[in-house]
Amino acid sequence: MAEVRIENLRKSFGAVEVLKDIDLTVEDGSFVVLVGPSGCGKSTLLRSIAGLEPVSGGTITIGGRKVNDLPPAQREIAMVFQSYALYPHMDVAANMGFGLRFARTPKAEIEARVAEAARILQLEPLLKRRPRELSGGQRQRVAIGRAIVRKPQVFLFDEPLSNLDAALRINTRVEIAKLHKLLAATIVYVTHDQVEAMTLADKIVVMNQGRIEQQGKPLDLYYRPANLFVAGFIGSPAMNFIAGQVTQGGIDLGPDGAVTLAGLTAAAVGSRVTLGIRPEHVRIADGEGGLRLSATVELVERLGEAGYVHLRLPSGTVAVAEIRGETSLRTGDRTSLALDPTHLHLFGPDGRRMV
Repeated sequence: MAEVRIENLRKSFGAVEVLKDIDLTVEDGSFVVLVGPSGCGKSTLLRSIAGLEPVSGGTITIGGRKVNDLPPAQREIAMVFQSYALYPHMDVAANMGFGLRFARTPKAEIEARVAEAARILQLEPLLKRRPRELSGGQRQRVAIGRAIVRKPQVFLFDEPLSNLDAALRINTRVEIAKLHKLLAATIVYVTHDQVEAMTLADKIVVMNQGRIEQQGKPLDLYYRPANLFVAGFIGSPAMNFIAGQVTQGGIDLGPDGAVTLAGLTAAAVGSRVTLGIRPEHVRIADGEGGLRLSATVELVERLGEAGYVHLRLPSGTVAVAEIRGETSLRTGDRTSLALDPTHLHLFGPDGRRMV
């Protein structure tokens, strides 16, 4: 496997700049996931690494070799697409070995590589079946097998699970995680699914409008988001945000109340800020002390043992609190919210993290 290094990468379609000075290192053997809203540039970045999109500036190196001017076939990468792109008239074995046959690989070596990939992906009983005889999850495993047989330096995945139903997504996600461990593969993976990103990645790269907003370990991004965009994008349900103003020793939240908060400088007093807190760090207070806000229940979602209560604060802001076990709350009830002071986030007027 190999390291992928991207420096000052730029990509434009006409006058529209879709990648802006991207700097990213994918360490040898690591699993890096690119996330962001539609149109943020994550798939364009993946296609640029693959050589499917020419870049407008900057450099891409794979295994220490600059690949900007190399065609995809010479970059030693393998790409798994959202669509399975299997040949319907070929059986599984022929689909997996097609690229090798095209490259004039000896027949015996093709058969050996296909057999090994089929063993890894548990496709051995399916080698003689046609794609129409396979489930969606099986087809995706065949597409992954086609990538494995090429023995690439880097695997590129472009939303490979988006066509699968919920149960198959979970199963295939687990298989991809096992595959990474087994092959010690270098993987760059694009998804819009936060669960995939949080469970698969060694490093998450959050993109927005062609730029990298933050990159790091999944829990680092979750607990220490660099700005409002990352804080609101990472996590489901999203982080709660309440507008306020810095006072001496705390935050004035207007009609929603006030909270005390350490770590603020005198220079920050008077600044308009945004207070953030995740649903799991908000409790229904039931008259307890601490940082409390009054609220009205709008909706109670039961998801089994865990659930969520959607509430409206006096300012009109909607907040979400996580609940466990049974609750007597009903729509329209008045209650209080207790905020965990050790898990408060504060973002300045420019959206950047302050505390």
